[in-house]
Amino acid sequence: MSARLIRVVATAALPLRTGAVRTASNAAAVVAVQQQRSYSHGQGQGRSSNGKSSKFATGAATAFAAATTTGLMLVVSASEKTSKKGDYAAVRKDIADILDDSNYDDGSYGPAFVRLAWHASGSYSTFDKTGGSNGATMRFSPEAKYGANNGLERARARLEQVKQKHPWITYADLWTLAAVVAIEEMGGPKVPWHGGRVDDADNKRTAPDGRLPDAARGADHVRAIFYRMGFNDQEIVALIGAHVIGRAHDGKSANGSGYSGPWTFNPTTFNNGFYTTLLNTKWTEKKWNGPKQYTDPTGELMMLPADLAFLQDADLRKWVEVYAKDEKKFFEDFSAAFSKLLHLGVPAKTSCWWWPF
Repeated sequence: MSARLIRVVATAALPLRTGAVRTASNAAAVVAVQQQRSYSHGQGQGRSSNGKSSKFATGAATAFAAATTTGLMLVVSASEKTSKKGDYAAVRKDIADILDDSNYDDGSYGPAFVRLAWHASGSYSTFDKTGGSNGATMRFSPEAKYGANNGLERARARLEQVKQKHPWITYADLWTLAAVVAIEEMGGPKVPWHGGRVDDADNKRTAPDGRLPDAARGADHVRAIFYRMGFNDQEIVALIGAHVIGRAHDGKSANGSGYSGPWTFNPTTFNNGFYTTLLNTKWTEKKWNGPKQYTDPTGELMMLPADLAFLQDADLRKWVEVYAKDEKKFFEDFSAAFSKLLHLGVPAKTSCWWWPF
């Protein structure tokens, strides 16, 4: 049985801690993946030339898309030992191993993984039962190109090396599990999670654009978005606490939302700092050639108009004050609300509750 050689050509490759090829920023490179069998593309098991089911689906088409879109280059050996189906502990370890990258944002992909899972899950509607993390429809246009999802192709590409090593896990499970791992690794609470999500083969079930919160709007809009998903005021405030991590990127960035800056001085540490910073800082409108946002006296931090709505609305503010005073309470409520978010639209009959890690 002859081997097949696939070459993925990419430029401006980014350094990866595991299974990566490092190149100069403008150099072209070739990644050669040696395959010992012939596999079908897509999700699920491939078939070898003798008709037997293969244990390893290469996902070469996805690797190519990730490489050409973002410059990330993956080296995956077909003979590399992969985990057994259901070995989430092995997947968790490999996710944790790729979080840190000194060349990405504040040195961690953790916030990006949380954002990926949140945006994949937050499209759910209780009214017609559409959207949510089940299906991983952000792999396709138009969802991949929605403005709210700018920059998430880099998070998806970063996780591709984990997918290649553990081909049995679906993208829908991988993206949500990556957020759970990232939160815990950044100092946050354990979040209950179970596997069993499936990957759709196309974009037919893609949710319409506009289901995620608009950062420029106020409390009524925020409630409408989260009530559609089935959350109450307390859960909404608990979820917004995730703004303690990460940063916004201006329109000049490939990740750009138009806004700019971190919410806190420690954007890779998960704690109750979003609430304390929101409450205890004097916020003034930023004078700049960009969308309306607010800045602190140092000019380094920012808050969105939708963030300040949590101060202006009395029913939301009372929970901000609770979580600012009690980090343990925040962790408990965030864990429950974020777990609920990740499982919106996921059939209850799916298996493998895995809690705690």
